[in-house]
Amino acid sequence: MNLNLDWSFFSWDLYTNFVAKGLVFSLTLTVIATLGGIIFGTLLALMRLSGKKWLEVPAVIYVNGMRSIPLVMVILWFFLLMPMIIGKPIGAETSAIITFVAFEAAYFSEIMRAGIQSIPRGQVHAGQAMGMTYGQNMRLVVLPQAFRNMLPVLLTQTIILFQDTSLVYAIGAYDMLKGFEIAGKNFGRPIESYLAAAATYFVICFALSWAVKQLHKKIAIIR
Repeated sequence: MNLNLDWSFFSWDLYTNFVAKGLVFSLTLTVIATLGGIIFGTLLALMRLSGKKWLEVPAVIYVNGMRSIPLVMVILWFFLLMPMIIGKPIGAETSAIITFVAFEAAYFSEIMRAGIQSIPRGQVHAGQAMGMTYGQNMRLVVLPQAFRNMLPVLLTQTIILFQDTSLVYAIGAYDMLKGFEIAGKNFGRPIESYLAAAATYFVICFALSWAVKQLHKKIAIIR
């Protein structure tokens, strides 16, 4: 089969005129979802490890529930149902940001829970012996070490998150994939445009994965 590919339209202007805006949103969504996911995920992890049923049960239900639903379904449900509940549209970009933070919190929660549980109990007991409260022990002793131990895993999840930002295409948000799609329609070369999008995602994610591996080696040396 002859695809008859034509790359004559491919230039730097393609990125500046069509892709740059979408790339900025994809990166912004990744950063906000990562920070929000880590913050709320850490709270969920602490709730699950608190030993108090009234905190543990809601956290377990939330985490397991979110992890059992495809992200694209959560995006569509929130985008379509929330305007019906509040009585006004919230926009594709805003909907994507809220959805990603809520969804990623469940995954970052499991990462942080594993990181907290990896800290030797002796250090926790040492903090208690010094008179630290549960909150002080977590903030000053456990969480800093857990973040360091889990940093490569957190960054790997962030790379996966960046790849998942392409799913906001389902609600019409202008992400990087949307920019390539519009360029393909304008130039009448949709196949080449999607191939260029795949290559761009690969280059970005491969570079980030390589950086995470180097960071992991440095952390291993410090340990």
